[in-house]
Amino acid sequence: MVAALEAASSAVESEKIRARMTDEVTDVIGVRMGTVFDIAKQNASMPLAEVEELLRSDVYEVKMVGVSILDFKARAKGADRSALFEAWMRNLDYIDTWDYIDRAAPRVIGWYLLDRPRDVLFTLARSENRWHRRTAITAAFWIIRSGDLSDPLELCHLLADDPEHLVQTNVGVALREIGRRDRDVLSDFLGTRGDDLSAHARRTAMTALG
Repeated sequence: MVAALEAASSAVESEKIRARMTDEVTDVIGVRMGTVFDIAKQNASMPLAEVEELLRSDVYEVKMVGVSILDFKARAKGADRSALFEAWMRNLDYIDTWDYIDRAAPRVIGWYLLDRPRDVLFTLARSENRWHRRTAITAAFWIIRSGDLSDPLELCHLLADDPEHLVQTNVGVALREIGRRDRDVLSDFLGTRGDDLSAHARRTAMTALG
């Protein structure tokens, strides 16, 4: 798998990836995302223990393959959602870039929690770690998709005044999706907490109101 990534490397792509990275520690091979996802799909049957090794890598594309395999496994019929959720939580502090979270948190965490208590999301939302907080609100996307708005709305209240831009962006997305299902709920939220949101989050949310 690593050899396949290295064979697809590009100096141009490496520059593009580095430009959007949120830290300077992670190594970059330089592989376009479409190729990364193709390689992940080809390795979707990889044992979960080996996927967890990928999640602990210091290489951006290797870790992205690991996260993507979790997502592909979550999409599969008869997925062991408990095992996927537990794998994510064991490696929570390694999933430390916005696009890792966006790639798989909705299905790996949100789908697992559809019919379970969501205490873990509120714990993550109260964390000092910005990636934990982004994980909480991003996982809620799948819960919103199911039509259950209560806990996602409460998470939006909890994170409405979050100081981190990369948390606020997905609070805005969550509110937009809530608004697409219930305009009145979104209007009420914006009336009471709209001023606490970042301008970006507020604009995103308001697109649901037309």
